Amino acid sequence: MAALDNIDLQILQFLQANALMTNKEIASRLNLTTTPIHERIKRLENEGVIEKYTAILNKSKLGKSLVVLVDVTLKEHAASFLEQFEKDVLLLPEVVECYCISGGSDFLLKVLVKDMDEYRHFILHKLATLSNIGNAQSRFVVNEIKSQTPVPINL
Repeated sequence: MAALDNIDLQILQFLQANALMTNKEIASRLNLTTTPIHERIKRLENEGVIEKYTAILNKSKLGKSLVVLVDVTLKEHAASFLEQFEKDVLLLPEVVECYCISGGSDFLLKVLVKDMDEYRHFILHKLATLSNIGNAQSRFVVNEIKSQTPVPINL
């Protein structure tokens, strides 16, 4: 874990809330000049604390309003089979999140699609064509109560 002080943590909070916030705006809120803010942000980027900057899009306005959580169980669990599944799932644009999990299944996928027809196509022509799929159980999100990207930061 990187050694972060209170100023670093505040910078990270500001950037998580608005990645377009300028160094000048951050400096003003922290009563500092822009140079140390710029240097700290560069250090946080170089150390990998800040991985990337991105925009959060409204999935419904982009026609991807059906969210499906898919529990996937593999037939074989040798390392090579697990690695192949991980490589294969990276190529599926509908899968926006993939977790290797413990419990009854091996992986949990978060899938975004337009509607049930598009999901059916995804299952039949993409997911089911991957080798080593033993079982896939789908759960459809009825209402999204909380969805956030910020990592909780304790000051």
